[in-house]
Amino acid sequence: MEQYPEQLDGVFHALSDPTRRAIVGRLGKGPASVGELAKPFDMALPSFMKHIHLLEESGWIRTRKQGRVRTCAIEKKPFAAVETWLSEQRALWEGRTDRLEQFVTAAQKKGKSR
Repeated sequence: MEQYPEQLDGVFHALSDPTRRAIVGRLGKGPASVGELAKPFDMALPSFMKHIHLLEESGWIRTRKQGRVRTCAIEKKPFAAVETWLSEQRALWEGRTDRLEQFVTAAQKKGKSR
């Protein structure tokens, strides 16, 4: 995922806050109004809106306003970017642990044959 480092920086930064992770988790169940999303949090609406804006800027959510109600919905693109990056990391580390296992097994066999 070398070609998207800035995108990943923003995506992971957005999830670095428990409030934003909770918002993304809630939106995984379906769209919700900002009022609904803000209800479980003990903070002023302007402070909560900062979280919404950051999630929107990072690409995790999209919002649309209809009348006086702003509705938020999850975006799938960041999930794909994170999954691709995590898959690359998983493959890298599995390869390393496989080589370590081979080394240890070979060393154990060598020690037994003495």
